[in-house]
Amino acid sequence: MRRRSISTATTLAVVFSSVAIAAGSAGVAAADSAKTLPVTSVGDLVVDGAHQRVYVSDPTSGKIVVTDYAGTVKATLTGLSGVSGLALSADSGQVYAAVKNGNRIVSVETGTYTETASYPVGAAPVDLEVVDGRIWFGYGTDFGSLDVSGAEPVVRLHQRGDVDFFGGTTLLGSDPSAPGVLVAGTGGGLAVYDVTADGATLRVKGSMDTSVKQLDLTPDGSRVLTSWDGTGNGYGLPAYSTTDLNEVASYPIDAYPNAVRIAPDGSVAGGSSSWYEPDVHIHRPGETTPVREYDFPNTGNSSGSDTLVDGALAWAPDSSRVFAVSVNTYGTYTLRTLTDPTKELPKLTVAAPAKAERAKKLTVTGKLTSRTALPAGTALKVTRTDVESPSGRTLPAVTTKADGSFSFADTPPAGGKVTYKVSFAGDATHAAASGADAVEVSRKATTLTLTNNGKLYAYGKDVTFTAHLGSTYKNRTVAIYADPFGSDKPKKLLKSAKVNSQGNLSAVVDMTRDTTVTAVFAGDARSAAKTAKSTAYALAKVSTTVSKHYRTGKIGSTTYYYFRKNTDPVFTTTMNYYAGRKQRFQLQVYYQGSWYDSGSEYFALATNGKSAVSLEAPGESGIRARMRSSYINGSSGDSVNSTTHGAWKYMAFTN
Repeated sequence: MRRRSISTATTLAVVFSSVAIAAGSAGVAAADSAKTLPVTSVGDLVVDGAHQRVYVSDPTSGKIVVTDYAGTVKATLTGLSGVSGLALSADSGQVYAAVKNGNRIVSVETGTYTETASYPVGAAPVDLEVVDGRIWFGYGTDFGSLDVSGAEPVVRLHQRGDVDFFGGTTLLGSDPSAPGVLVAGTGGGLAVYDVTADGATLRVKGSMDTSVKQLDLTPDGSRVLTSWDGTGNGYGLPAYSTTDLNEVASYPIDAYPNAVRIAPDGSVAGGSSSWYEPDVHIHRPGETTPVREYDFPNTGNSSGSDTLVDGALAWAPDSSRVFAVSVNTYGTYTLRTLTDPTKELPKLTVAAPAKAERAKKLTVTGKLTSRTALPAGTALKVTRTDVESPSGRTLPAVTTKADGSFSFADTPPAGGKVTYKVSFAGDATHAAASGADAVEVSRKATTLTLTNNGKLYAYGKDVTFTAHLGSTYKNRTVAIYADPFGSDKPKKLLKSAKVNSQGNLSAVVDMTRDTTVTAVFAGDARSAAKTAKSTAYALAKVSTTVSKHYRTGKIGSTTYYYFRKNTDPVFTTTMNYYAGRKQRFQLQVYYQGSWYDSGSEYFALATNGKSAVSLEAPGESGIRARMRSSYINGSSGDSVNSTTHGAWKYMAFTN
């Protein structure tokens, strides 16, 4: 055991010359969804509508992750160093992937997710498009083709002609509905090609901004859209005529455009890299004003929201969804499925009174608005939810006026929180919308009491707490909870049952700590909810054993432990344990008929609740002393028990 000295007052030092105390221890998405992707980068994504799968390439990790429409991973293909561009065959049977670091294009069978072929192309492919069965790939400042329709694959490189491509990697664009047309571009150059023959025949060439992140072709082949406005008209998605590459339209965006994809029906999805502006912008065919915009949430550790990965947009083939990949400041990538993107998102507001009387009529108002106004007489569903109808009760439908406003009256039969939800089912051009508001409906006050508040009990005593519930409408159930002091023990339900005929319900608490007991009545349709609390206190469990004495005996009516003058007494205290708990060891010396404090000190308990303290022998006889161990609320390292003093242990030193 460790020994430490405690100095005493001069007078006591004479009779108990050297007191030392030492201590030791004894003992499938139907609505917008988002799911994290297991990738470290994103090169491209392509959607297989036939199997409802999304393929995402990860160049850094050299893999392709396959998910369903909700983002659940279905397969992972590895060993594809630098894999980037992806393209789907016309029959949805194969996904082609550009493996840049391997100078090859691989083919993956969509039904089994197995690699069926690997084609060396003699260059480092990055971007891919499939046009009329041939696979076109951008590499460096040029592009080439791979034809796998014959007995042997045929590769053709250097297809750009005399177009001045420079900087970056060539981007490609096509559309299944525009056969024989391929657009290509990179730093400053933009061109349209006819690819109906074996090679690429230049139709027209022009220029575009060097910061373009993606380009795409409209289904009718008449326009090519890029993700930057290089004409000086501000950020946006400029549309160039494929006849002469003059700009014929622009889709303005307030932030930095970084993606553009066109749906089979001609709808446009534009992307932008922005912390504080919307990230995805949806345009109906021919409309330059977005019908809908999506703003990603902030899942990182910056003030701005997650951002769209460059070029990480794709449409489902039936135009029902847009898929986007976002990244946060932690480098976490998320696949976001955006449903019904071309439908306007109406706003439906509902306003109910803040308070109302039960069984009295009240009026709820609201308004349905949208960019394109909905006609008067639009039907809305109304649902009321209360304590008697927790799943909701359908009320008579309501219709809108010409300005979209509506109102209806109701007489709430139940008190408490009553919620009115109004829903619009949506139509061919408008998404579904709903709104709700709650009113607090009056209920009769309830009386609820709980016994034993403020009482102090011995450690471990079983104490009965009784809740008494006054008159109520229907509900007679009370729940009783015990919450012991201390963070290591949670609040616990002791009993939940109907009160007896006298209105009482009891539960027993083992009082090993100070404890807050709570009785809860949840209320009913006409009786208000009520809670009653009672805090009771528990003493600590404190006991001390003495060793190294040679006998015990009484002086008067007090039992003493007798020690030789050169023997060190040892006192072992046992206390109910709590993390960080210490006992206070107090020593007093008897001198001329009175007891004098000789000091006190705190000693930590071992995890078994024990603490051993050794006193250094005084070296002379005729000295009487006493000690006790205590738990002091707050000073002993915690506050989960009430202050408790152990019994005094008396000692006498002899020759």
